[in-house]
Amino acid sequence: MSKEPVAVVGVGQTKHVAARRDVSIAGLVREAARRALKDAELTWADIDAVVIGKAPDFFEGVMMPELYLADALGAVGKPMLRVHTAGSVGGSTALVAANLVAARVHGTVLTLAFEKQSESNAMWGLSLPIPFQQPLLAGAGGFFAPHVRAYMRRSGAPDTVGSLVAYKDRRNALKNPYAHLHEHDITLEKVQASPMLWDPIRYSETCPSSDGACAMVLTDRAGAARAPRPPAWVLGGAMRSEPTLFAGKDFVSPQAGKDCAADVYRQAGIADPRRDIDAVEMYVPFSWYEPMWLENLGFAEEGEGWKLTESGVTELDGDLPVNMSGGVLSTNPIGASGMIRFAEAALQVRGQAGEHQVDGARRVLGHAYGGGSQFFSMWLVGARPPES
Repeated sequence: MSKEPVAVVGVGQTKHVAARRDVSIAGLVREAARRALKDAELTWADIDAVVIGKAPDFFEGVMMPELYLADALGAVGKPMLRVHTAGSVGGSTALVAANLVAARVHGTVLTLAFEKQSESNAMWGLSLPIPFQQPLLAGAGGFFAPHVRAYMRRSGAPDTVGSLVAYKDRRNALKNPYAHLHEHDITLEKVQASPMLWDPIRYSETCPSSDGACAMVLTDRAGAARAPRPPAWVLGGAMRSEPTLFAGKDFVSPQAGKDCAADVYRQAGIADPRRDIDAVEMYVPFSWYEPMWLENLGFAEEGEGWKLTESGVTELDGDLPVNMSGGVLSTNPIGASGMIRFAEAALQVRGQAGEHQVDGARRVLGHAYGGGSQFFSMWLVGARPPES
């Protein structure tokens, strides 16, 4: 039996900020969910199941928060799943929800991901000593900086590339009312003059800590026919993972990322991603990961990704816009960051991305990764349904 086509008919986000002290976690997630329902012109009663995701529980210090969020998300008496795949969880959560629709288990599913980092300390949470694992010490930045250095050595990229990415994404964020960082006085010189945190990563080349939530309503072909606006259709989606450490692991371009992208392209009939995909919402928490992931995802040959960034290809008005919304560099409620990438991809093909809309976007990739570059989730959405 063929899979049921899956459509995104509703998208909702909170305004992402450093601290949402006016709401509880329940209030935060309900805000995003209500906006997604409003976008789809549906009610809580129209939802068959809820799939929720977030990053590690110790980021807020609330264990298994999904147990008390059922009421806030209209899930009392309905199936509710929790997903967790570290930083990629927002994407993985959306894929679990999409698969429930594709398998005809449920007709319409609400999926949501969140983080309320202000209630704890993610840097501390990422520095916990874990038995039999490599310590992160200075959190994610300290872990990933050597991999960036390795990329620079392998590719010959000049040390200015990271600042170009950060400058682009922060300017894009100014066009996105939901983005956390709105730096109206941003200049390339200010990015390059910001303090060095983890060589070669500067302060302005890193993501913020955000409170926020993102929600989507996914439905089947019948539900899409009733939608008030054209939906985004899921053309392909996949998850892949690999260990954090193993002999021969390529931290610069992990095999799991390559395999995940290849599976998505196969499902969607993409022969040449550089030609066939119009834009990318990519998980870039540290600016250097834009050129690194451009290569990992097949948009550039090995060692060539930085040249796309440097030549302006990834600008909002470039040939392959990347992180039109401002990306993770401008908004980072960790558990929701991957879902925001997926949701922003859907907004693009629906023509609803506002000031950061890419003209004529028909196929857009949403990408997320997590852990020690070990968890990957991606989907490709399009303006037209997949061929039967």
